[in-house]
Order: sequence, then C-alpha cells, then structure tokens
Amino acid sequence: MIYRLSTFLLILGIHVTLLSAQDSKIFDKDIKTLQVIANDNPLLPPVIELGGDNHIEISFDKLSHEYHRYTYKIQHCNADWTPSTEIFESAYLEGFNGEPVEEYETSFNTNLLYTNYRIRIPNEDISLKISGNYLLTIYGDEENDDPDKPVLTAAFSIVEPQVGISASISTNTDIDYNDKHQQISFQINHSQLNVVDPKRDLKIYVQQNGRTDNMVANPQINIQKPGVLEYAYNRNLIFPAGNEYHKFEILGFARANMNVDQIQWFSPYYHVTLYPDKPARNYILESDQNGACIIRNENDVDNATASEYVFVHFTFESPEIPGGDVYLQGTWTHNAFTPEFKMKYNQERKAYEATQLLKLGYYNYQYLFLPDGQKKANTDKTEGNFYETENNYQIRVYYRASGDRYDQMVGFQNIQFQTH
Repeated sequence: MIYRLSTFLLILGIHVTLLSAQDSKIFDKDIKTLQVIANDNPLLPPVIELGGDNHIEISFDKLSHEYHRYTYKIQHCNADWTPSTEIFESAYLEGFNGEPVEEYETSFNTNLLYTNYRIRIPNEDISLKISGNYLLTIYGDEENDDPDKPVLTAAFSIVEPQVGISASISTNTDIDYNDKHQQISFQINHSQLNVVDPKRDLKIYVQQNGRTDNMVANPQINIQKPGVLEYAYNRNLIFPAGNEYHKFEILGFARANMNVDQIQWFSPYYHVTLYPDKPARNYILESDQNGACIIRNENDVDNATASEYVFVHFTFESPEIPGGDVYLQGTWTHNAFTPEFKMKYNQERKAYEATQLLKLGYYNYQYLFLPDGQKKANTDKTEGNFYETENNYQIRVYYRASGDRYDQMVGFQNIQFQTH
C-alpha cells in the first residue's frame, strides 16, 4: 500500500460560532499538538479556580530542532470571548505581557524532529487576578516574523465560584422518550450575588463534550424564584445524543495497539492504518473519554519529547452523504471545521478518508457531518443518535452587574450522563 503525503495547511478562516474564540487555534502549519491542560489533567476542560495551586499548562510542538523565539500575550475576554476592552491590562494581569516562552526541549530518538514548548500560568513572570475567559496568543519573535500575525491562540477560563449549580440529564425529553436525544435541566442559586435583572446580569452557556458548534447560549429561564433560577422542560436544552466516541491508542511499534489494523514504515516515517469505521446501526457501550487526547509512549517516560509522530489513516465506510462534508472531531481538532480535518470521499472504496500527522498517545474521535452553509454539525448520518450515550455537559455562568466593566465567571459545572 502506497500513501500520498499531503501537506495540510491551516487557514485563518475558521467557521465563526458565537464563541469561536473559545476554541484554541493553530495558524502555523509547522505547529502541532497544541494542548491546554488544567491542573495536569488532560481529561478535564481547560477551566481552573482562581487562586490556590491551580494552573493551566499550554504546550505545542514546532516541527524542527532549530530554536525559534516565541513570545506570548494574555487577553481577558468577555463571556462571548470578545476582548474585555473596558478594563486595563493591570486589572487582570500581574506582570508584563510579551514575555518569551522560556521552557522548551528538543525531541530525542524520533524520526520527525520537533521542539516542545511549554508555558505554565501562573508563573514567576505572570499571574492572573480576576475570573473570566482568557486568550493566550503566541507570536514568533524572529527577524522575519510578522509581529501582528499569531502563531496560535490558547483559550482557557478561570472561575471564582459564587453561584451553586445543580443539574440533571434525562432521556425523557420534550421531543422523544429513550430514543435519540438528551435534555439537560439545571438550577442556579445566585443568592450571593446582587442580581437585579437575570437576563441582563447573567450569561449562561451549555455545551456537550466541549463542542461549540451546537452550544446553547442564554437559554430561557423557566422558573424564577428569589435567588434561584430554574431551567427545566426547556426545548432549547435538548441535544442530539450522538454515540460513543471511537478511540485508538498508539504507544509504540513493536506491540499491539488499540484499534490499529496496520503499522507500516515508508521512509522516513511510520504510517498507522486504523480499522475502518461504519455508520452505527445500534448503540454499543464503549468506554471512552468524550473526545480526549492523552500524549504518551510505551515507556510513559518523557512523553512530551520522546513520543514519535506518525501518519494516522482514518477510514469511514459509508455511501457518500450529499449536501455537506464529513469532518473528524475531538478535543485535539479544537472544533475546527477546516480543510485539515475534512475527509475526502473515495469513490472506488466507497469510503471517506483522512490522514492526520499525530503524536503517539490515546485519542478519541468522531465523524461529524456539516451541512453546506451551516455552522452546526450533526451525527445523524455518521454516528447516529442513541439516548444511552454517555456524554459530558458543561455549564458556564458569567456575571456582570450594572456598572461593572467585565464579565466574571462565577460558576462552572461539568457533569456526565450515564445509564449504566
């Protein structure tokens, strides 16, 4: 089997969603494996509490052993991820913006050479003083670099809990019963805050598995009591249930790997072919991590710099679906509907195909269908929708009282639906 290697170019024209900046983005084709990790746990959303020992670590690989000088700047953002222009930098940042990325290390014993760069927030140069959304932007700082052109952006949030959130998920929805949907209901106790007009003072966002394309913004309040808001029997909070994520794990080349059909060497790189996937006819319980990616190798030592890069070949055997495109999706794609993650249809094989240059590790992924001209993808014709699917849901609560100049993040809840 001979593969044609193609260079995937990321473009700046990523589809615009309400919270498009919430998704971290890469703008340089030589940058790979951007990770934004809260408190050393890659399975959690990139959200930490204000203060204490909490921290965010941002890492990425430059596909070269040649050192490249980078600097980073941090911007506080509103609830909708637009810049917080009504506050000075000194209101949210202790230290100075434009610091260099000082922690880096070259790979060793890898066929594809790369340099791993890391930033930990807070650090001895910078700490953040208030809650809310943050966007960290990396810029190249060499002579030929454009100082106004970012290399990547990394999105994360800091919460200062001031509201109570209680939530439940039901498959008895206002659309169907134990069929294709899940409906989330929740209460927000805001008695510690001076909320005069909840629709004005609070902003609520609900996500499924960290996705932004089908996120629900500011759902209608169903019941309002003193200090309590209830969001129940709300049709806007019904989500297609989807299906369990596919998964694979590649830790090395001298052992069996999860969901791997073939490992082949085409000089100078390894190629890994996954077992083909097909549209689901029914629900099958699979243990997954809802899109997560964990970088590691078979020795679980120096994972950031000793893990090889391989070309991973995905195949989705399906009749061609008219009226749109099929994309790979997981936390490692950063919800980007870009050419890099778009699958091409092979008429001869009757299958969608894609090749990704990925670092060794454990990956979850799914196939999303994006209709032409739309921004919200679905699993209707790819993965199916089954009420038993064990999805994670995230609830974000922001607060800005009359006269305030920025949106505080006052509540965050990450809950999992389980039927087993």
